[in-house]
Amino acid sequence: MSMFCYQCQETSRNIGCTMRGVCGKSPELCHLLDLSIHAMKGLAYVSVQLLKKGVYYPEDALVMMGGLFRTITNANWDEAQIIETITNVLALRDKRKAELCNIMGEECKTCPEVVTFTVKPEDYEEFGKQVGVLATENEDIRSLRETIIYGIKGISAYGEHAWMLGFTSDEVNKFVMEGIAATIDESLSAEQLTGLVIKTGEYAVKVMELLDRANTETYGVPEPTVVQLGVSKNPGILVSGHDLKDFEELLQQSEGQGVDIYTHSEMLPANYYPAFKKFKHFHGNYGSSWWHQLEDFENFNGPILMTTNCIVPLRKENTYLDRFFTTGMTGYPGAIHIPERQPGKQKDFSAIIAKAKTCQPPKELENGTITGGFNYRTVLSIADKVVEAVKSGAIKRFVVMAGCDGRMPSRKYFTEVAEKLPKDAVILTAGCAKYRYIKLPLGDIGGIPRVLDAGQCNDSYSLAVIALKLKEAFGLEDVNKLPLSFDIAWYEQKAVAVLLALLYLGFKNIQIGPTLPGFLSPNVAKVIVDAFGLKQTTDADSDIAAMFA
Repeated sequence: MSMFCYQCQETSRNIGCTMRGVCGKSPELCHLLDLSIHAMKGLAYVSVQLLKKGVYYPEDALVMMGGLFRTITNANWDEAQIIETITNVLALRDKRKAELCNIMGEECKTCPEVVTFTVKPEDYEEFGKQVGVLATENEDIRSLRETIIYGIKGISAYGEHAWMLGFTSDEVNKFVMEGIAATIDESLSAEQLTGLVIKTGEYAVKVMELLDRANTETYGVPEPTVVQLGVSKNPGILVSGHDLKDFEELLQQSEGQGVDIYTHSEMLPANYYPAFKKFKHFHGNYGSSWWHQLEDFENFNGPILMTTNCIVPLRKENTYLDRFFTTGMTGYPGAIHIPERQPGKQKDFSAIIAKAKTCQPPKELENGTITGGFNYRTVLSIADKVVEAVKSGAIKRFVVMAGCDGRMPSRKYFTEVAEKLPKDAVILTAGCAKYRYIKLPLGDIGGIPRVLDAGQCNDSYSLAVIALKLKEAFGLEDVNKLPLSFDIAWYEQKAVAVLLALLYLGFKNIQIGPTLPGFLSPNVAKVIVDAFGLKQTTDADSDIAAMFA
């Protein structure tokens, strides 16, 4: 066994990647990522002890969130950046530890190993082998701890996005520290850790609500929008990922430069925000979901900006590394990394704009349009129309098909479900899973589109709000009595945070696929299945029949 990782849906045999990640992650990178998480556990422990003494550093939470964000599947492939993260986190840990000892004086007790270990950068990889997932021997405790960590990774990603827009929550910040610190607490039982798993879902709801407020107060409420899929005759820049702040600054700096801006994958919902529509050089969307990027990026001809995950490792015969740019928490060996913005200033996107001017216009992949922009505020503004459609029988069922896309051939299941659903069913979606069906001609029901796209994966919050408000509109005591089914595609740790959020909100009988998470031990999986009715997708016909039974 060269490594062990089972944090994403692609994990080998749904057990764990042991030689090399199915995602492409090397054992060396895996060990560095494991060590970075171990270092952050030490920082979290010290921060929690300081909190007990009334000392709180919110900026430490941002360091934690950024560090955890970098460890999400396909976010950062640059070992040098991970090494820098480890070094900085350890330095901050030691600084806070010294302060804690000074406060406690003679009361200062022996700290756990995650607070005391020292290691030289040249030994990071070797030390990382000792502190990975399997360092927790008990399978069920390991499963619960990792579920908490993965959920907090998702919380961290969303929290970091909100922070960049000037929105933060001390409540969320402190939970990130407390939740990570709890994963090294040997006194916590499986039952207590199970409770913390659900608490992680509670804070996933809080951070998605925070990010929704940050996005809408900054850029306006997304509105129903028809997005163009064709190309212009100008050179272009293709923006992928999730970070709207980066997108805004690039639009501002590229205006009037003779360069058009396109979205890719999870950046598609940028087309729905009023603030971005004023830019005439914002052309539309190019390509499909993240795992198509090898072809999409090659055909685009111009530079690509990765603002967050998901990065697919380039082929050896790649044609676009010289026009591949990363920023924020992302990194890739050989790519051009755009540094963080300085206080009071924007990031400097001049290099990518200059590169675009030397490139050919994008090769056209397709024509047509995509329609989206159904934030919960928009849907609730026509709630009376929706309720009447249900009461009249025009709408028989809502099916939430949010989540992630992925490479597995079995994911064609989600396309089949969309195609085979009765014409009186409405699909609620968010995340890149939408690319499996959003381009299909599924029509509408009395003017209500049969696919209502709320936006990015974090906008799954909108779908939950819609359901909860419909429960009120129908006068129901239990949201699970709505004509509503969940058929979720998952891939990485933000999807874990969303799932835990749904469980916390009381949604039951959620169906996810193509597999149940490999990090759920048999006993932990049984607890969740028994308590919440969580189940795995089977085949389109059987699952649709069950939804409408």
